[in-house]
Amino acid sequence: MGDWQVKPLSDFIQFNPSERIPKGTIAKKIAMDKLTAFERKIQGFEYSEVAGGAKFKNGDTLLAKITPCLENGKTALVDILDDDEVAFGSTEFIVLRNNKKSTSDYVYYLARSPAFRKKAISCMEGTSGRKRVNEKALQLQELPIPNVLTQKNIAAILSILDAKIDLNNRINTELEAMAKTLYDYWFVQFDFPDGNGKPYKFSGGKMVWNELLKREVPKGWKSGTISDLGIISGGSTPSMAVAAYFDETGIPWITPKDLSANAGNKFIARGETNVSQLGIKKTSLTVMPRGTVLLSSRAPIGYMAIARQDLSTNQGFKSIIPNGKYSSAFIYYAIKNLIPVIVNNASGSTFKEISGSVLKSITTCLPSYQIMEKYTSVIEASFKKQESIEIENQSLAALRDWLLPMLMNGQVQVR
Repeated sequence: MGDWQVKPLSDFIQFNPSERIPKGTIAKKIAMDKLTAFERKIQGFEYSEVAGGAKFKNGDTLLAKITPCLENGKTALVDILDDDEVAFGSTEFIVLRNNKKSTSDYVYYLARSPAFRKKAISCMEGTSGRKRVNEKALQLQELPIPNVLTQKNIAAILSILDAKIDLNNRINTELEAMAKTLYDYWFVQFDFPDGNGKPYKFSGGKMVWNELLKREVPKGWKSGTISDLGIISGGSTPSMAVAAYFDETGIPWITPKDLSANAGNKFIARGETNVSQLGIKKTSLTVMPRGTVLLSSRAPIGYMAIARQDLSTNQGFKSIIPNGKYSSAFIYYAIKNLIPVIVNNASGSTFKEISGSVLKSITTCLPSYQIMEKYTSVIEASFKKQESIEIENQSLAALRDWLLPMLMNGQVQVR
């Protein structure tokens, strides 16, 4: 580590560099919700009138300074602007920019590192729930910093992993768009292939009026309810005061927070916590099989995922366990299409919630089993590919996160 020197952060990072956009200008705005936990990519922007907020350019790192966004890992590298374009965003961002002693990629990965984040959290001030980083205090914190060439080499290794994750995400986005389009084409527009391989409704396939659904549906299809798709199962929460109810080697126990952290993925295998067999027994938790479609039923309603293995959930879910008649793939999109209806049927003064009994009674159109099975066979390869990509991304992210602290403290050297 001969080329590493311990320096104050302000020595090699510009904090909130001066940029100007006249008030009233319409410019790109990046809100806090466009940053996801420990993800380099920013998830979009909107055009808005400038009234204040952080200003930044491509190459800058956005670091959330408020709790719990900082602790949850909201940090991103700006790369969605045009050359020399200035955008603005949340007042709760700290903007970090490299100088002659650093590179932009290295500054980003440093901000992602446990050592940096520990120092940032130690500089938080304010009342519980609204703590913010004291930026002047953070600038004075010291960390070891290598020369620029070493910085580039470190960032290059981590960037390769992030680039592969990003490529995989784009592939999965395309696969998801195609899968959703196919579902809509078959089960919303009713243009599934007829006996001659032609679009059913477009080619004059017989349609009949369904009084319960208040619309025409293909002959042989019928109305039903969500309970026809599978068994509706709720969840529960073991007492956190009983340590024996939880076990690292136990059954995954999923909460809506886990689905929020899993955003962008279709499948889920684990969350932050596992429950023991004792916890399952004492709380009467239902262990749901692979293929179960999870639906968050409150705060908020509408987070969804498909179980990749046996798991359980807290009471914030109403999950659909396939009953053998309809596949997970069909159920997933059928429920996704019904989210607006489900939300409209929710009740509650503080937090809206959909009850199990109400969810079971919501009507839906049930296709013939022949068409549903054909759809499942067509979409199966796409689902398997998406699941495989998500598993690969989790492995790549784990490798990146394992390497990052060791590269940042010089424990692993690069040439």
